[in-house]
Amino acid sequence: MGKLDDVPTDRLREELAAAESAKAAKRVMVALAYKDGVSVTALADRYGIATSTLYHWLDRFEQRPVDDAASDDRRPGRPSKLADEERAAVEAATAEPPTAVGYNVGKWSPELLQQYIEEEFGTTYSADYLRTRFDGWLEDD
Repeated sequence: MGKLDDVPTDRLREELAAAESAKAAKRVMVALAYKDGVSVTALADRYGIATSTLYHWLDRFEQRPVDDAASDDRRPGRPSKLADEERAAVEAATAEPPTAVGYNVGKWSPELLQQYIEEEFGTTYSADYLRTRFDGWLEDD
């Protein structure tokens, strides 16, 4: 019996269609290619990924449900400075123009969001962090 024999190809294809990140999609594409007979060495060359990493990915697909194997494991990190409800409030505030929360400007910037969070929640973030974390919500002038 070979690697991934018990992993249904149809289930892999479903997961590929539902993949929410490029990394998850790449893992599933590797599994599908492997099931189609592409060697780990060829996959390593094709994707520029170490063979040990590819074997680890394939082992994940054998040992876990497909959706779990495709996604990253949660890694502990520093706890958020904002509570969930505070973060929701920030998301709601940035969905509206800054005038809705009392600022006399038309667009959110990282610096304005930094000021808002500090005034509303007493929490300080760097403008660079906010620029990265809330990319797409803010506009730099």
